[in-house]
Amino acid sequence: MYVVIEGIDTAGKSTQLDLLQKKYSDAIFTKEPGGTQIGVKLRAMALNGEAKSGIAEMFLFLADRAEHIEEVVISNEDKMVISDRSMVSGIAYASIFELEKMIELNLLATNNVLPTHAILLELSAEELTYRLSQKENDAIELRGIEYLMNIQNRMKETIIKLGINHLFVDASLKIEEIEIEIEDFLNGK
Repeated sequence: MYVVIEGIDTAGKSTQLDLLQKKYSDAIFTKEPGGTQIGVKLRAMALNGEAKSGIAEMFLFLADRAEHIEEVVISNEDKMVISDRSMVSGIAYASIFELEKMIELNLLATNNVLPTHAILLELSAEELTYRLSQKENDAIELRGIEYLMNIQNRMKETIIKLGINHLFVDASLKIEEIEIEIEDFLNGK
């Protein structure tokens, strides 16, 4: 099982991943970008703005993804792999590029390996506005509510276009309610 937890910043991914780690102690927990040795370097290069071109930055993330699929997902096919983000986020955040082109490039990078389960924690614009007001915002969050809502919509569209078995969860629910929904989804209920 290759499970990915997706959502824009402040949606509650970290909280749900912590809960999953307690339940699935035998699972492999990873993240994108940066879930491999090479990935840590590529992530740092991308996030530090070393690539001056948007296309070069996108290829750094694709290189990280290719390595991650090979090293973490495929080499642990016999185990449950749970990832904080995946190609879904990669496609969504590369919003300056056409969706179909990004899907094509990501399928190439992943050798057509897709998550078996995608969980998207969704926020309304009102809830996102409130959550962002409660913290200091990073560079991506400072791009604004409309930008982040477009990314969230692009995540949904990507999951649907790829035909990934998915659960879209209202991230404004209580933590325990979200936890139960995720547990039921992973157990096929």
